This record gives sequence, structure tokens and C-alpha cells, in this order.
Amino acid sequence: MKKVFSLLIVMAFVFSAVAQDANADKPKKVKEPEITFESLVHDYGEIMQGDNGTCEFVFKNTGKADLILTNCRSSCGCTVPEWPKDPIAPGKKAVIKVKYNTNRIGMINKSITVESNAVNNRVVLNIKGNVSAKPAEAAPANEASPVKAQ
Repeated sequence: MKKVFSLLIVMAFVFSAVAQDANADKPKKVKEPEITFESLVHDYGEIMQGDNGTCEFVFKNTGKADLILTNCRSSCGCTVPEWPKDPIAPGKKAVIKVKYNTNRIGMINKSITVESNAVNNRVVLNIKGNVSAKPAEAAPANEASPVKAQ
């Protein structure tokens, strides 16, 4: 009887160890934030020199924990991102504003790297388009002549 009882205890111990190992392979469901953008690219199209170069990238925290943007940096100084510094709760939307200096004539092809605590912790946004020079304004016609007609 003592041997049977000892055998049952050993079997119970082995069974519990095997059950724990089986659960070790399963991924744990961790509550993490996830950032999802409505669009990763903003196309200005054809804009004129001096036009408003501001655009917005709307995103949502589709994860299960607060999303914190730690940094937004652009590929050059002519593009300036502005991002929320407060945590974004799960299910909430927010905006990253990007200002491009449209005094520079030519093609726009810039990137903004967004860093956060999300599972997809680095996302690259892009702006593109073309800035054209303003057309030269014609000098106003001067109706008044210094010479009087008689």
C-alpha cells in the first residue's frame, strides 16, 4: 500500500510538471498599446510657394494599454512634427501635425519617424508633393499719365 501511495504522489508531481511546460509555449496575452494610422502618406499634390504646408496624420490606439509617443523626428529641418505628449488611452484617437516649409521650391519627399511604447514601436510617415514658384505678378496698369491729352 505504501508503494502504491508513493507511486501516485510521484505521478501527480510528474503530471503537474508536464502541464506547466505545456503552458510555457503558449504566448502570454500582454496588455500592450498599438498605434494604427488612418494613412501613412500625405500627398500635397501641386502647391504654390508660400502656401500652407500643414497636414495631419490621425492615429488610434488600437491596443489594450495607454499609448505614449516618445519621439517624432523628421528627415530634415524643413519638416517639423508636433505630437501629443500625454498618454492616449485604448480606443482613443489623436493627431500628429506636420508643418512643411513651402518656401522651398521643388519636389517634396520627406519622412517622419514616430517612436512609441506600442508593439509596433517605430512607424514611418511620409509627405510628398511639389512646390511650384508663385507666378510673377503683373505690374498694375497706371491709368494716370503725366502727359495730359488736349
